[in-house]
Amino acid sequence: MKVLAVSGSLRVGSYNTRLLRAAAEAAPEGVEVELWEGIGDLPIYSEDLEGGELPDSVHKLRTDWAEADAILFATPEYNGSIPGGLKNAVDWASRPRGEAALLNKTVAVVGASIGQFGAMWAQQDLRKVLGTAGARVVGEELPVSRADQGFDENVHERLIDVLESLVLAAAPFSVAA
Repeated sequence: MKVLAVSGSLRVGSYNTRLLRAAAEAAPEGVEVELWEGIGDLPIYSEDLEGGELPDSVHKLRTDWAEADAILFATPEYNGSIPGGLKNAVDWASRPRGEAALLNKTVAVVGASIGQFGAMWAQQDLRKVLGTAGARVVGEELPVSRADQGFDENVHERLIDVLESLVLAAAPFSVAA
């Protein structure tokens, strides 16, 4: 099973990207977790662009996200919510209506921050946005606080739980099935 890992942070030393790399290391046997990078390449979503030739970055997002069996999102928290670039990517993946890459896609959300709440508000907002976009959002939030101090064994165990829940929920809908 292929799980795409999408970080909402473009920062080189991103704690959320590091969290997704830790998820790849924690993946159960038979599960490939692939880090997807490309959010920074997307133009700002505009319905006016839908009528013409779409940029290659949009085609890549829609193809890669559609071909994944599931998607694991990791979001930082910017001003109490999700980063604009991540929201923009979700907007692109929610179109065209009825055949969008996120339609019925099984997804889970985790997040890390240097604060004490582990990007909880951003995770809640992203879960809502993904559900509205047509995705099947599974599992609970995984807030990782004080991410600048590293990830402990508890985070590793919780990542395993998130991945197992995601894979179990995605299995009946797997692209490979």
